[in-house]
Amino acid sequence: MKKIVIIEDDRRIAQTISRGLQAEGYATEIVYEGGNGRQVALQPDVDLLILDLNLPDINGFEVCRSVRAAKPHLPIIILSALGEIEDKEEGLALGADDYIVKPFDFRELIARIKTCLRRSVFMTAATADKQKVLQIANLTVNVITKEARRGETIINLTAREFTLLEYLVRNQGRVLSRLDIAEQVWSSHYDSSSTVVEVYINYLRKKIDRDFTPKLIHTRLGMGYVLKEE
Repeated sequence: MKKIVIIEDDRRIAQTISRGLQAEGYATEIVYEGGNGRQVALQPDVDLLILDLNLPDINGFEVCRSVRAAKPHLPIIILSALGEIEDKEEGLALGADDYIVKPFDFRELIARIKTCLRRSVFMTAATADKQKVLQIANLTVNVITKEARRGETIINLTAREFTLLEYLVRNQGRVLSRLDIAEQVWSSHYDSSSTVVEVYINYLRKKIDRDFTPKLIHTRLGMGYVLKEE
């Protein structure tokens, strides 16, 4: 049974969608706030996200950006009353797979969901082999053997360091905030006042960058970190 998370602050709309999806054979979970919704969407058993934009605490655009960075293949459908072309362009540019404007026909929503899920299955199967060995420049990361190399040199990493490196490589070229990294690598155990992200970034720099070229881990002041070849 596919699980669909609904992030929607209008309880009536959320519950109506949830009941309709359950009648179609889907499992559902409703979240009414952006911050909590983002945490739920990052859970491994989620198959699709339905996302409103006008949300308490964190808006849907930010949720979409953060979830897409952490889960590149999770289908995301924005369902919003914001119908301007600029809103659609921004939502799709941030990684949404589809954009439906309220009010909507529930039959259309079901059709879009089925299309997104079919596409997700295809993309997951097509990229499965490629995802086993990740590479940028002369850095390779084997997610099966948990081995990292710069050229022919094996880099000894702790489990947490490897998880962080894998996340950076999977999102190479993308600027990742401390919160993005913390939510993916430390999950709910992360203390927002902690410097653990900076500490582990420095650990990685010493191991994969200090004695090698090109340098791959770069700081973007006020924004976060990016793994890229410069």
